[in-house]
Amino acid sequence: MITSTHLHPQANGQAKSNNMIIINNLQNTLGAKKRRWAKELAFVLWADRTTTKNETAQTPFPLVFGTEAMILTEMVFPTARTNLQTRETNNEAIAHDLDTVDNLRDLSKVRIAAFQQRIAKSYDKNIRIRRFQVGDLVLRKAFQNTTNPNDGKLAPKWEGPYLIDSEAGKGAYWLATMEGEILRMPSISKPTLCKLEIIF
Repeated sequence: MITSTHLHPQANGQAKSNNMIIINNLQNTLGAKKRRWAKELAFVLWADRTTTKNETAQTPFPLVFGTEAMILTEMVFPTARTNLQTRETNNEAIAHDLDTVDNLRDLSKVRIAAFQQRIAKSYDKNIRIRRFQVGDLVLRKAFQNTTNPNDGKLAPKWEGPYLIDSEAGKGAYWLATMEGEILRMPSISKPTLCKLEIIF
């Protein structure tokens, strides 16, 4: 089974995010009658699948099935949309929608990319990029595999001090101990991760 973050929603938090939306909608719908969640789940899922999303400017239903969903009241009360359709015109409309669904999906991919760029731009404007020089004393962020598991929550968050020996690439540095021994892996100082902290 492939569990990379692009193909595995459990790994990249996408499933958890979608489930939180459904749980919040269920809580708002049920109020104090929490035991009726099984009866209300179908309506909450239908509402979620037929609500326009900001990222795609579309509802998920036409992206999957190629045609716009009918709301439940249109099935009970006659509307122009249901009364003016014949079986032949409906089949023609469905065939046309299926032919154009790929264009709709491509347009949604472009909108998602633009949305992600806007989110990244708004996030990055608050980031302060930190540059290090050769010879600076720094602390390196301690990871779970480098700390003592018996320390638990009291484990140190940083390890070091280390000297910056040389630059290994964009934002990556070779570190050396105070005795001059160079560490095997270069340490990265990205704006979002900031794995190095300078000592003043």
